[in-house]
Amino acid sequence: MSDTAQRATFTSFEESTAQDWAGIMSHMPHTQSLAGENVIVQLRTLAADTGGFPVTRLEHSLQTATLAEEDGRDEEYILCALLHDIGDTLSPMNHPGIAATILQPFVSPANHWMVEQHGMFQGYYFWHHLGGDRDAREQYRSHEFFDYTEEFCAKYDQIAFDSSYVSAPLEHFEPLIRQFLVPATS
Repeated sequence: MSDTAQRATFTSFEESTAQDWAGIMSHMPHTQSLAGENVIVQLRTLAADTGGFPVTRLEHSLQTATLAEEDGRDEEYILCALLHDIGDTLSPMNHPGIAATILQPFVSPANHWMVEQHGMFQGYYFWHHLGGDRDAREQYRSHEFFDYTEEFCAKYDQIAFDSSYVSAPLEHFEPLIRQFLVPATS
């Protein structure tokens, strides 16, 4: 749908009409169809930053996803592994929230929670070096997805900084991104 298609004319939501919203909602499938490509563009921006880590932020994401794929994880889990740090250069302090918000409509509650909480769980491995509480994740010990998230960080996320590891390239994962981020039409 082109941008020249009929647009609403209101200047505030308060004066909008049902007809305006029907038109706006008719644009939603096209807008959502752009999401996969936009996510790929954002992932590519991670290649320009190391944040001081041994590998770029993109390479870390690719390593995490490749490790999960090599371990036989399902496609949804691999997608979460790939996108878990997509917000690193947009909002480093809230990067898990950015990734979780992008993924929420498309993944299971377990995978959503894992991505949303991975930052705190990852802290177990280094927060004590910064004067923080490495056991902060323990507040969630009774949560149903605690072990699942703990395993993600241990097996894939915290070890994905190896500059000699050969990851699958981003192009390998692009079909997966497109597949998940475009909802089935009803």
